[in-house]
Amino acid sequence: MIFHARQFEFVFPRPALVMGIINVTPDSFSDGGRFLDPAVAVAHALELAGQGADILDVGGDSSRPGAAPVSEADELARVIPVIQQLAAQTRLPLSVDTTKPGVARAALAAGASIINDVAANRRTNELWRVVAQFHAGYVCMHSQGAPQNMQTSPVYEDVVREVGAFFRDRLAQLGAAGVAPEQIVFDPGIGFGKTVEHNLQLLAGLPAFAALDRPVLLGVSRKSFIGKLLGAPVTRRLPASLACAVQAVAAGVQIIRTHDVAETVQAVRMTEAILALKE
Repeated sequence: MIFHARQFEFVFPRPALVMGIINVTPDSFSDGGRFLDPAVAVAHALELAGQGADILDVGGDSSRPGAAPVSEADELARVIPVIQQLAAQTRLPLSVDTTKPGVARAALAAGASIINDVAANRRTNELWRVVAQFHAGYVCMHSQGAPQNMQTSPVYEDVVREVGAFFRDRLAQLGAAGVAPEQIVFDPGIGFGKTVEHNLQLLAGLPAFAALDRPVLLGVSRKSFIGKLLGAPVTRRLPASLACAVQAVAAGVQIIRTHDVAETVQAVRMTEAILALKE
């Protein structure tokens, strides 16, 4: 299985990729405001690279539940200087966490290689055409609703089956827009229009997505369902985040998105070393 993202190619099976999160926002749930200054964001990204990140994911529009929309101009002002500086200072693939075609186009022109789209449940294909034009990688994330309303009352009959059906439908729609399967990664969208129970069912059901023959990305780092389940504040959710990452790698997930790169790299590599002895 191959994942293409512009000049980058990843051939699986291989060690799981760790994607480091850089939130260039004032209001992200975990670290909003810490990296709003471009110089600080770039320094943090380079620190994550030094800790072993394989991909750097830059976002300028918070997707936390209830987050207010950000204008395209504001998002561009936040992320483009960071992308430009990182493209000049690191050879790692750069991902942009955006839902806006204009931001995606500008970020790819500035040196990004992957578009991480939390709104893949969209009805239009403008952003997908941008991905196709640049031959970029594309993270197709499942969500029920938008950040403003997604946690109001999410309902599923079978969340694993329905997310899998969503991925199959999007694979066809993306293909019609010119995006090749090799450009696509699937993300089940933990915390995006799901209850705690839905999130746990998805984590337990991760092996079901292997049948789609595309890499799977999992983002659970510090998320609110951990706090709801265990009573842990944001600053004390690392152990549970690592437990989910280990479970995901054991289930065959290929990419782990995290705030805590050094700790996640250790947990993932140890898991892989143990699993290698069982093969």
